[in-house]
Order: sequence, then C-alpha cells, then structure tokens
Amino acid sequence: MKCRRLSLYAAIWLSVLATSASHGQTVPGAQNHDAPQPNTPKGLSDAVTSKVEEASTLASDESPWLDSMHRRVSESVNDTARWFDQFFMLDEQISNEQAVGEARLKLGWRPRTNDLNVFESRFKVRVRLPNLKNRVDLVLSDYDDEQPDTPLQYNQIDRQDQQDRFSVALQWRRQADSGLSHRIGIGRRLQPFVKSRYRKNLSLSEHTDIRAETSLYYYSSDGFGAELALAYSYAIKENSLLRFNNNFYFRDNSNDWLWQHSWQHLWQYNANNAVINGLYIEGLSQPSYHLEEYLISSRWRQSTSKAWLFYEIEPFITWRKDENFNTSYGIALRVEGYFGKI
Repeated sequence: MKCRRLSLYAAIWLSVLATSASHGQTVPGAQNHDAPQPNTPKGLSDAVTSKVEEASTLASDESPWLDSMHRRVSESVNDTARWFDQFFMLDEQISNEQAVGEARLKLGWRPRTNDLNVFESRFKVRVRLPNLKNRVDLVLSDYDDEQPDTPLQYNQIDRQDQQDRFSVALQWRRQADSGLSHRIGIGRRLQPFVKSRYRKNLSLSEHTDIRAETSLYYYSSDGFGAELALAYSYAIKENSLLRFNNNFYFRDNSNDWLWQHSWQHLWQYNANNAVINGLYIEGLSQPSYHLEEYLISSRWRQSTSKAWLFYEIEPFITWRKDENFNTSYGIALRVEGYFGKI
C-alpha cells in the first residue's frame, strides 16, 4: 500500500514540476488561495477560501493531457450539479441559471524525524443549486472544511482514522450572502448530524478586520459540540498581513475544550508566490488547561502555469506532548487542484 502511495505522489509531483516550468509568467485570472491578494487588504482574512477562475482556455502545449483531464473533471462536476439540481425543479419554474459545482483536491507528503510515512489527502465538492434560489449547497468532504487551514489541523490527520472524516451534507442559508447557515447530513463514521453556524466580519479601519464565528452541532453518537473562533487581521501593506487566530472546540463525548492559537505573517511576494510564517499552539482544558503541541513553520505557496494548480513547500518544527516535547523536524510537500467554478 505504501509503495502504491509513493508511486502516486511521485507521479503527481513530476506533473507539477513539468507544468510549473514557466511559473515566472503571470497567469491571468490566477489567484493564490492562502496568500494575501494585492489591492484588497480587507479580503486577506478570507484568502484561503478565495475562488480560482477556471483555466480551461489556458491550455499549454507542454502538457495537453493535464488540461484535458482538468476539463473532463470540471465537466463531470458541473454535470453532477445539474443532475442534482433537477430534483428541485418545479414545472412552472424556469431558471436561466445553471447549477455549477466546484471541487478541491489536495495531496501531500509530510515526513518528519519521528514519522516519515505521513501522507495527506483532502477533497471537497460543493454544488450550488439555483432551483433553490442559491440558498442551498450540497457539500461533500473528507475533512471539516469549516475549520482553519493550519499545520495543526494537518497534524491531527495522523491521530484520526481517515475513514472517519468523510461527510456529506446539505447547507442552507436564508439568503445567499447570509452569515447564518445550517447543515444536515452524515459524517464521522456515518453519524447523522445537524450543525448551525454564524459568521460575522467587522471592519474596524481601513487596515484592521475582525472575524467572529460560532457554531453548535449534534452528532447521533458523539453528542453535542460547539466551536468558537475569533480572528484579528492587520494589513501592514497591500501585500503583507498579520493575523492572530483563536479557536475553541467543545466536545461532548470527552467533555473538554480543544483550544488553538496562532500568529501568522502572510506576505505575497508577487502574483505567483506567497509565504506564510507562523507560530501555532494547541492544548486541552482537561484535567487542567495545558499544552499539547506547539509548532513553527514557513509555508511557500507557488502557482503554476495552470491557473487551477498550486503547490506548497512547508518546512516546520514541532514539539508534541505525546513525544515528551522532543524536537521533531519535518517538511510538507503538497499539490492542490481546483475543478469547476462557483
């Protein structure tokens, strides 16, 4: 199994290197999902979830098979979205808007001194349904897509059975741009669940933003849980951002709080390159408020000649309580692709 995984990742990375040969050229429509965007400091706090324009018209002679694969996957995602949307079409209803979908796939290898065989895989598919006035989305993912994308979240992958992470849910909002949303679906070892979330962005000044978020959920076996998050962002310049994140997760099955704090500096070097330097700490509230792990890292994110394809290199140092806080050095290598468009 490990040999097959290594072969898969080797093939993926070879294709990334081939397509990034001309990465010095700026690609129209390409955006960096983790990096601050130029001229939009207020949107930097949502940079990780920013959208990428579809690049099917930017086919390169260097790798036509890669563009063909991307086009087929994107068409398949949108065909599935339209098929699902038809279930909610009324006879008297005529909509000029077609259902569309977006898929995100991230693969990576994260070796470190205490564990060389750590592989990452994440995917998310989101379908927007115009026949429900774009107030309902179908979401499939193998991770909690509403949690922050940090190295601590990646470190939790090797502490959980990956088969427990898959979920499928319908997400509903009263209005398409509402901060209040509700989910109902199946996840965490096929448990039915419901979840409500409220998110609010506050602009304190031209350079300062605060994002507050709270959610409450119930899983049929795990019970109730809650999440609280507060993020403070300060735009130093148009291409530079400081961010302070605070997250608390209450778990009813263990009756404790998991807490995370992080300090990040995001810097967009140019249209194709960005660097995120950060310090991250994590702990639990039981039996007392204590530290479980702290980590420092520097993540370099590079867009390729394909507007939908990115790769990351992230050296890190981590200290974990279950390893007696011994120093562990590592590096994360990731490739990420976006398919379809929403």
